[in-house]
Amino acid sequence: MDRLRLAACSSLFPLLAMGASARAGPVDELLQQFRAQGAGEFTVAAGEKLWERNVTDPRTGQVRRCALCHTTDLRKMGKHAVTGKKIQPMAPSVNPERLSDKAKIEKWLARNCKWALGRPCTPQEKGDVLTMIRSR
Repeated sequence: MDRLRLAACSSLFPLLAMGASARAGPVDELLQQFRAQGAGEFTVAAGEKLWERNVTDPRTGQVRRCALCHTTDLRKMGKHAVTGKKIQPMAPSVNPERLSDKAKIEKWLARNCKWALGRPCTPQEKGDVLTMIRSR
């Protein structure tokens, strides 16, 4: 009887693992991808620090940061610094669609890192910011 249970359990493990990966959301997939690219542990604190980091655009002298458009409180509406267009809250707790589409996350990270930091974000920075946003 013990052999039968062991055989049944062993055949279930791959199915359980498959189910767990199938349920992984886009943020989890991206974090795994960033780790594979050499990133270390992701932290909310590092994400917050990056979110608030002031970067001066060398061409215009303007100071930029993520919170300039998206606010410090990610549960609140933001406003684009140039166009004034309203930006829906970043916090998934009040905006469930946020962080729900991997392609959109990748697109906006690429665009916003370039604007706010003047360069692409590293895998570590992307992971830290996603970890911080997801915690809200």
